[in-house]
Amino acid sequence: MNAIKRFGSAMIVPVLLFAFFGIVVGLATLFKNPAIMGSIAEEGTMWYNIWSLIESGGWTIFDHMELAFVIGLPISLAKKAQARATLAALMVYLVFNNYINAILTLWPSTFGVDLSQGVENLTGVKEIAGIPTLDTNIIGAIAISGIVIWIHNHFYDKKLPEMLGIFQGLVFVTIIGFFVMIPFAFLIAFVWPYVQQGIGSLQGFITQAGYLGVWLFHFLERVLIPTGLHHFIYTPFEYGPAAVNEGLKPYWITHLNEFANSTAALKDLYPYGFLMHGNIKMFGCLGIALAMYYSTPKENRKKVLALILPATLTAVFAGITEPLEFTFLFIAPYLFVIHALLGATMVTIMNIFGVVGMMGSGFIEIAALNWIPLSSNHGGIYIVQAIIGFIFVALYFVIFRWLIVKFDIPLPGRKNEKEVKLYTKQDYQNAKHDGNHAEEAPKYDSEYEEKAVYYLEGLGGKENIKDVTNCATRLRVTVNDPDLVKGNDYFTNNQMAHGIAQSGQSIQVIVGLSVPQVRDYFEAKL
Repeated sequence: MNAIKRFGSAMIVPVLLFAFFGIVVGLATLFKNPAIMGSIAEEGTMWYNIWSLIESGGWTIFDHMELAFVIGLPISLAKKAQARATLAALMVYLVFNNYINAILTLWPSTFGVDLSQGVENLTGVKEIAGIPTLDTNIIGAIAISGIVIWIHNHFYDKKLPEMLGIFQGLVFVTIIGFFVMIPFAFLIAFVWPYVQQGIGSLQGFITQAGYLGVWLFHFLERVLIPTGLHHFIYTPFEYGPAAVNEGLKPYWITHLNEFANSTAALKDLYPYGFLMHGNIKMFGCLGIALAMYYSTPKENRKKVLALILPATLTAVFAGITEPLEFTFLFIAPYLFVIHALLGATMVTIMNIFGVVGMMGSGFIEIAALNWIPLSSNHGGIYIVQAIIGFIFVALYFVIFRWLIVKFDIPLPGRKNEKEVKLYTKQDYQNAKHDGNHAEEAPKYDSEYEEKAVYYLEGLGGKENIKDVTNCATRLRVTVNDPDLVKGNDYFTNNQMAHGIAQSGQSIQVIVGLSVPQVRDYFEAKL
């Protein structure tokens, strides 16, 4: 389970790039639409050409998704020399696709694919880095990158005889991968066409599951956040192949201009109710934040506002909900379950009323990929979305406020005054010394270094650290002795972190969006 969690967190490295590139394509589609921009956006104008240029850059990550995942996974999962592991993974992946190309070229009748017909005339094939090959999408990329990472972690430090020393390290890892890919390529050439048929059947099942499937998808995506396994729920839908082979996000963006210019019902054009969990982030988190604020005694509300306002804005606009959700997750886990139930119900009702689209992140991405480019012909459906959303803001507010007050849940601001106090860094540094000693506080290059040192101490010191990685907001560490890890109060002291999640030797420190910088300093201290 620890390995699965680490693998899930590693996938976030390339996934973080998709939000920016998606927004670029969405805005380019908007500005190239004459129905919205007028004659300035007619084909052939300078305006049209400029935005076509920008759009071509925006498609980069979607046209090369496989390479992004092949390169992205070793950054988190390689235990040493991550840069060299990344290069090895890329080389072995290209070797694999060259093998597939050769197999299908030499034995087309055996494997049922004749590449001489051209990639554009065949289904189930794709050109990757200029190599015509089977379209294994990100599943193949993740599998091969995972194999290379395993080889790297086990054989990178292997000592070879002196006369073969030139083949050590990176080269040795690549050599092993080179030969491992021969049987693997034959296996994939035999098996993958059947996998593609299965994907088609899965797509039909998911579509036919109707609103129950929509509800279950969004409930699991939310309720699994504390475990870190929610990546495995949405990633196969977003980037393929669970609903459509190429992934719903690339599919949506590819057809965005078509949707924008059509007056048909959006749900008829795009009959998928998945990847709308951004509504839970926008509306659900807003209702929770209001409930937390108004259930706080009036004398503490100003202080609590300083805590929850940035966390709420991050959830609503950027789609990163953990700073807010983890505030109550550790104190009252049942609130999180209610949050998942309400959120899934809200999204399903939206879908019943015809709301569909690419709404997996926060306000910024939802506006860029949905509201702005599609509002001219589909604005009515977004009014429905807003009405349902704000009804659920009210439901969230009433239910959460009642539960917080009824069960006297000790959220920030509902404890004693000392615990509500917003400490300064100097307060924290002074508190590390007994009494009022005048000992000089340690100096740090940045708050990232300060947090890294603080976390390392709380995790039992560098001798207790087995490995470390991160996802979008959490520092994920495997420790040798869990008993040496300090409690949740230590990590939330002075807002150094939003809390920790612990499962045996697997520790997750909820840092926030600055976790990549903190990890760099953390590894430097190790």
